[in-house]
Amino acid sequence: MITVKILDETAPLEAVILGTAESMGGVPKIEETYDPKSKEHILAGTFPKEKDLMEEMTQVSKVLEKHGVKVYRPNNIDQLNQIFSRDIAFVIQDKLVVPCVTPERKLESDGIQYVVDQVENVLLPDEHERMEGGDIMPWRDHIFVGYSKEEDFKKYTVSRTNEAAVDYLKRTFADFTVKPFELKKSDDDPRENALHLDCCFQPVGQDKAVIYRGGFKNEEDTEFLIHFFGEDNVFEITKEEMYEMNSNFFSISPEVVISDSSFSRLNEQFRKWGLTVEEVKYRETAKMEGLLRCSTMPLRRKYD
Repeated sequence: MITVKILDETAPLEAVILGTAESMGGVPKIEETYDPKSKEHILAGTFPKEKDLMEEMTQVSKVLEKHGVKVYRPNNIDQLNQIFSRDIAFVIQDKLVVPCVTPERKLESDGIQYVVDQVENVLLPDEHERMEGGDIMPWRDHIFVGYSKEEDFKKYTVSRTNEAAVDYLKRTFADFTVKPFELKKSDDDPRENALHLDCCFQPVGQDKAVIYRGGFKNEEDTEFLIHFFGEDNVFEITKEEMYEMNSNFFSISPEVVISDSSFSRLNEQFRKWGLTVEEVKYRETAKMEGLLRCSTMPLRRKYD
């Protein structure tokens, strides 16, 4: 059996599912994509190649293993993009939640079924309770949730978590304060689209956070987060940094974070905060509007 436990984003990591780019197929058709950044790179002829993506993910795997983390990989499904393991499952407390995702992504769950089968406490939300793990962010006694109200959820393909999912989390994890944030959505402009909450916000270290104000539909939500963490503990990124996925790093512990080597301003701030930054090149993966948090699904972190 696999023991799972997640209460936050930064406690020392013990086990994780890292996605895979193996056999993901060639360049998809525009109508097969579900985010504006992928569309942008397909049209520009710069969509990433499988070989380059596999090399990038190998770097991350080596960093995780260097820090003693047990790394699981999805079973390969031919001609399927299985990079972003974060969205198809997530852990809160000792429960593994396998949500209903978009029809285009349901096959991805088959690749991690061998892990799911080894977890004792698995939750399966109903089909109308739609959510993806990039929108779900446990932080001690809170669960931060990026979501879309019904009008936006029906309007935008990039709306992945709905109000019914927020209600599900409130019922299921009653010991937590579930705090939802409406996100800005665009099916056509990646600079105006927060695909998931981790595309515009993420905690780091013991008490710090990275935020892009423009990813939130309501200004009071960013003000809540800045007050929650404290203004001196918040690093704000620009629209262009959000587009390059600066908020999508991944914490191995409160002291160690994996970040893209191109994020010079962010990585400098991490070091000022006393963090060790494990830099990797993840520029090709970023072309699909996801990065380090998106491609990792923590199963267990260590708690005293």
